[in-house]
Amino acid sequence: MSLVVVGSVAYDSIETPLGARTDMLGGSGTFFSIAASAFTKTSLVAVVGEDFAKDDLALLESHGVDLAGLVTAPGRTFRWGGRYHDDMNSRDTLFTELNVFESFEPVLSPAQRESGFVFLGNIQPKLQDHVLEQVRSPRFVAADTMNLWINVARTELCDVLRRVDALFVNDEEARMLTSKRSVVLAAREIQALGPSLVVIKRGEHGAIVFNDDDIFYVPAYPLERVVDPTGAGDSFAGAFVGYLEATGDLSPENVRRAAVVGSLMASFCVEGYGVERLKRIDRIAVRERYQAFAELVRFGALDV
Repeated sequence: MSLVVVGSVAYDSIETPLGARTDMLGGSGTFFSIAASAFTKTSLVAVVGEDFAKDDLALLESHGVDLAGLVTAPGRTFRWGGRYHDDMNSRDTLFTELNVFESFEPVLSPAQRESGFVFLGNIQPKLQDHVLEQVRSPRFVAADTMNLWINVARTELCDVLRRVDALFVNDEEARMLTSKRSVVLAAREIQALGPSLVVIKRGEHGAIVFNDDDIFYVPAYPLERVVDPTGAGDSFAGAFVGYLEATGDLSPENVRRAAVVGSLMASFCVEGYGVERLKRIDRIAVRERYQAFAELVRFGALDV
């Protein structure tokens, strides 16, 4: 078992300045798994309702995602709706219907417990801890979180942070968690809580990676048109961790490459609604954009 991800599978209804879509396949586990599948085999642990479409199951399976940990429970699949503002950087939540996700308790199979790489999506910290109790001796564990858990479950979240190698957060969440305005100071304080690798996602402004003492900034790939930002952060994390698992290399240089790969996968994600663009991306497409990105940020030595 290569990479295990525990997260949500959902149906999203999205409004952006460019249009609207309803009941699209979404959820943190979905975006992460599809993004990671460009590099490695992913095993998804999640729950869906009886209304989950066979076509969506087939889509995940077509990307080599192991669905042995995807449980179907009586009821409806988790649903979320949001409306993006004109700048595409901020949004309003229109509704959240947890449905079967409300009673989700992740149970890992014997094979999943032996996985070397584990990603904990932004589920409740107590559930993240429940997963950590099940895995044997993973080589690399990364986690995500959100402002809700920082506000209502800070103690439990800090318990989780002591046990993980990496944390993915956006700059607002980093400031909330540490009360530091500077993202550099916030990252250092998060590292002191446990994870040596802290990835601060900054939307259209890219991401900053704090890996022990190594600091790396990766810009977002410039696009002419952003359609839907939903799932970009999860796609970033999926490609990042998926690349690390595929290469088996946790050196600072390779972590930097993983950050670039994550940024590029996020750029693919936002070019379509939901997973419609992401699902067509493979390693070749990533390599082509990687080469274009390398040229974009290349510069020579200073002559004066």
